[in-house]
Amino acid sequence: MKRVLGALLAGVIWAAAASAETRVSIAYFHVDVPDPPTLSNLDPAPDDLGPAGAELGRLENDTTGKFLGQTYQLEVVSVAPDEDVIAAAASLLGAHRLVLLDAPADHLLEIADLPEAEGALLFNVSAEDVSLRDAMCRAHLLHTIPSYAMRADALMQFLTKRRWTDWVLIAGTQDRDLAFAEALKASSDKFRLRLRGEKTWTFDADMRRNAAQEVPLFTQDFRDHQILLIADEIGDFGRYIAYNTWEPRPVGGSEGIQPRAWSPVVEQWGAAQLQGRFSDLAGRSMRSRDYAAWAAVRSIGEAVTRTGQADAQVLRDYILSDAFELAGFKGQPMSYRGWNGQLRQPIPLVHARAVVALAPLDGFLHERGPLDTLGVDRPESACTAFEEQK
Repeated sequence: MKRVLGALLAGVIWAAAASAETRVSIAYFHVDVPDPPTLSNLDPAPDDLGPAGAELGRLENDTTGKFLGQTYQLEVVSVAPDEDVIAAAASLLGAHRLVLLDAPADHLLEIADLPEAEGALLFNVSAEDVSLRDAMCRAHLLHTIPSYAMRADALMQFLTKRRWTDWVLIAGTQDRDLAFAEALKASSDKFRLRLRGEKTWTFDADMRRNAAQEVPLFTQDFRDHQILLIADEIGDFGRYIAYNTWEPRPVGGSEGIQPRAWSPVVEQWGAAQLQGRFSDLAGRSMRSRDYAAWAAVRSIGEAVTRTGQADAQVLRDYILSDAFELAGFKGQPMSYRGWNGQLRQPIPLVHARAVVALAPLDGFLHERGPLDTLGVDRPESACTAFEEQK
């Protein structure tokens, strides 16, 4: 009899736990836009770039969630740009209210404006366009990847700290190159540094053989400067600039000293342990897009843990509140800007072997906190969607 009662009691407890279980369904929507061809194929993009970070976030959410009756599911959908991207996104949004978007800015806006996206919570994990956090912002679209402006400000803080007040620029012709170059120039004005010259990289010769002859001549007529910055976001020509310039100067930007969301050389603040967990999962090092996807999924997990709910609107409200914090393994808690949805985060300045500095650097202050010294600040922003949502 006691065994029967015990079994019945256990069944009641299990049923109660099951009925209280919170199921959190997350989707990762990837538009597979191939990068243009580059001179070198030494650094091919991994096939799981982004989704691997999201999966690590899901596993970490599950570790905590199993004690709270929370389970997390992740569905990854990838479409080619010649497919009907918007129809695929609409179909996905019909089944998921929590969606990570890995797509160019124009697709992001189309997806965010779909009727099916109403009431959903979207995370941009790849597009760095400043406009998405500015005039083109959407109240239900948050950003875990830093903007070009945030990365540029991190680098300009470093130049200011070093008193490297004069710089020159070589930019590529791809859209991402031009966007980063514009962000660098805007940030230079913000920090009152001097751009002493700029050139566009248009060589079609094989720099693997010709860099030692061509690059010195290409950089010979630059005015005096302390550092040469490169805007080469697809990794085409920048690697051939260092040590071939006419004047012996450091390089930075897309090569040399680089501002990134994440890098394998970040080791402090528990980062080495995060790197190890990712490496065990994916068999490679974590990259910036992986980190952005991980941060998005972990943001969802943190909000579900604190609210006990999986409703997209409830999670959005909590994530954008002052109560939200995310431990991002970059030295200080991270939160979201409630006026444009951007994740506040430190920006490591790195080279291939080590961290050079972590922005925001000491001495750069803001009334809310130093992290808001990176990127377009609220008074300069044309984003109004978040105010209208309140």
